[in-house]
Amino acid sequence: MQDSLQRIVIVGATSSIAEHCARLWATRGRVALMLVGRDAGRLERVAADLRVRSPGSSVTVRTADFSDPRAIRALSDAIVADGMPQQVLIAHGSLPDQQQCQRDLDAAYEALDVNGVSPVLFAEAFAGHMEPVGGVITIIGSVAGDRGRRSNYVYGAAKGLVTRYAQGLQHRLAGSGSALKVVLVKPGPTATPMTAHLPQRGLAPVEQVARLIVDGSAAGKPVVYAPGKWFVIMMIIRHLPAFVFNKMNI
Repeated sequence: MQDSLQRIVIVGATSSIAEHCARLWATRGRVALMLVGRDAGRLERVAADLRVRSPGSSVTVRTADFSDPRAIRALSDAIVADGMPQQVLIAHGSLPDQQQCQRDLDAAYEALDVNGVSPVLFAEAFAGHMEPVGGVITIIGSVAGDRGRRSNYVYGAAKGLVTRYAQGLQHRLAGSGSALKVVLVKPGPTATPMTAHLPQRGLAPVEQVARLIVDGSAAGKPVVYAPGKWFVIMMIIRHLPAFVFNKMNI
């Protein structure tokens, strides 16, 4: 049965956004889900929930070291050897404390790695396999990557890396004529455990963001702002002149 199902790989599958995306895929039809994460116990809990929601689907899990390029390569090779995925969602990340990153270069390095370098390496590993056959690679970035701001510029720098990488990969694939689509998702502040310490007013419901990701991936959209209002907000912020922008406490 599994060979006939759409194969979907979710990297960072224990994140709240990724888990809600998995629920949508699993309840919209039978799929073969491969959940990738760092915590085996949490992965199994997510997998058990998905199996109940979609008994006709196949749900398997793999743990991985997200900071080791060789481990990322080995994992992508092993997953593809079991069957080429039609969809890959790269969803892992963390929300670092900007002040701590300014004081502690180890914290800054970790924030840049988990939010920027690691997602890029996963995308590149899967792109190499999928470019000849097509499919969709969806990478979760952030509106924070659109312009560096004093409140979160280390995190924003990592997400800016993801943005530039996705643009470059899209350009490469367009030039090669590949059917592989790359979807860059830029969520605004979203109500998840990662943002539980922040004021909740104005945060987007995670269910709404997940739905926009799943639908945007199905459509192969190059960029998805989630919710869409952030396209307008960030366009304004990107184009503010420095003498105005530098007076803003954002």
